[in-house]
Amino acid sequence: MSIQSKTKRFGILTAGGDCPGLNAAIRGVCRAAHDQYGMEIIGIANGFRGLIVEDAKVLKPDDFTGILTRGGTILGSSREKPFGAADKDEDASEKVSAIKETYSKLGLDCLVILGGNGTNTTGYNFSREGLNIIGLPKTIDNDIVGTDRTFGFHSALAIGTEAIDRLHSTAQSHSRVIVIELMGHKAGWLALYAGVAGGGDIILIPEIPYDINVIAGHLEKRAKSGKTFSIVVVAEGALSVQEDRLDKKARKQYRIENGPSAAYRIAREILAATGMETRATVLGYVQRGGIPSASDRVLATSLGTAAAKLLADGKYGRMVALVGSEIASVDLSVPEGKVKNVPVDHYMISTARAVGTCMGV
Repeated sequence: MSIQSKTKRFGILTAGGDCPGLNAAIRGVCRAAHDQYGMEIIGIANGFRGLIVEDAKVLKPDDFTGILTRGGTILGSSREKPFGAADKDEDASEKVSAIKETYSKLGLDCLVILGGNGTNTTGYNFSREGLNIIGLPKTIDNDIVGTDRTFGFHSALAIGTEAIDRLHSTAQSHSRVIVIELMGHKAGWLALYAGVAGGGDIILIPEIPYDINVIAGHLEKRAKSGKTFSIVVVAEGALSVQEDRLDKKARKQYRIENGPSAAYRIAREILAATGMETRATVLGYVQRGGIPSASDRVLATSLGTAAAKLLADGKYGRMVALVGSEIASVDLSVPEGKVKNVPVDHYMISTARAVGTCMGV
């Protein structure tokens, strides 16, 4: 017997990059919404693009059964940004209007969105346009303000750590320095945690611009002590103190000229500064694929069922979140347009330094 719900019919979509746990979250929302509250569910295909072109269908229990362990998203995704840069995109207003029209045409009481910073910011913008929105925080970067952890992070952390573990044997066998690049364009949570878990000798994150001379000195000290190899873990957004002084345009040009990515730039800098044989490895999309970890399944399911409760209570304009050890929710204005960076006084940075890891400065 279903409990009385203020939301009768809602849409659900996934937007931005895929990550482990999306299907677990979809299942959590849909099973609770359908079984406990008797809501009707409309699945939107391929993120906000599906609302623009009205690509949607009613989801039945068979659609969200057996998906807990599956990677990716059964709904598909896209990086469509309907608001985009409104001053540059002449179609932005048309896209927004099309989405609002589809929302109305489908008879939705609310739209549930699963995504990262950009997606939840888009959700907040639509809530200001008069749509009822509930957000769920997913990203392997763990950089959404308002939640202590995002689903997808734990799975990517396990993959990154395993990759570092595997590189240790190769680095040791060939007496090399190996630089491994993990995702994290603006925030270094993934590189920091995987670096500590995998015993990285040097960890470089965007929040702490590195000095190549400090890195070189650390590597040479290790070599003199008889340690013939080293592992350098870098976030894709890691930058040197010299880069940090450049404006955005100049930094972009520098990276074009010295690309193709942070790992290769840093590997070349290490070779030039020390003469040590150095190799670069970019883990790339492997970090985002595959089945979610048990921890991410639990978190995604908990956030999903919490979103269903918000739907039932008619509490819109919220993002469900893990706050401490509790599942809660925050206003969608909280994550809007922000990035949760690693504080430079974070305990994990102190932990890394305490076990002899160099942070580049």
